Amino acid sequence: MTAGRILLAIPLAAMLSACGNGDRVPSLMNLRSTTAGPDEFGILPPKPLEMPKDLAALPEPTPGGNNLTDPTPEADAIVALGGKPGRGAGLDAGILNHASRFGVAGDIRQTLAAEDLNWRRDNDGRILERLLNVNVYYRAYEKMSLDQHAELFRWRQKGVKTPSAPPPQEGETQ
Repeated sequence: MTAGRILLAIPLAAMLSACGNGDRVPSLMNLRSTTAGPDEFGILPPKPLEMPKDLAALPEPTPGGNNLTDPTPEADAIVALGGKPGRGAGLDAGILNHASRFGVAGDIRQTLAAEDLNWRRDNDGRILERLLNVNVYYRAYEKMSLDQHAELFRWRQKGVKTPSAPPPQEGETQ
């Protein structure tokens, strides 16, 4: 009689323990922090200190103003793309012309947000997936994803050099 109770108690205990919430580890799909601590991805390191050539030519300090060591990610990105920061709205005319060469939609953010919301509503999973809060992101966007290995192989077959990709496998050409 006690052996039967033990055999019954073990699966019941396992089923009951599966109902526990446990410590949930945030996934990469959740980009917002759920803790009260600092967001380590939101912290930008300062630029290195440099000694000016002429200390007498330094401008007066402006409390609350910009500092030479303050991070400037937008200006740094413009320089990395070959532009000159500080023109107009912060974009170089050459970069702006190149980016808008096929036309520009003024309401692109709102349009994309509405289209994405409709797409996610149409592809929000089956009933049990919604009830159990299962992430169906990858399956919803699977038709739109790029097969990186096939694309790499396609470019290598055309003879395009791919220096940032892994070296070719046997039988492939770079």
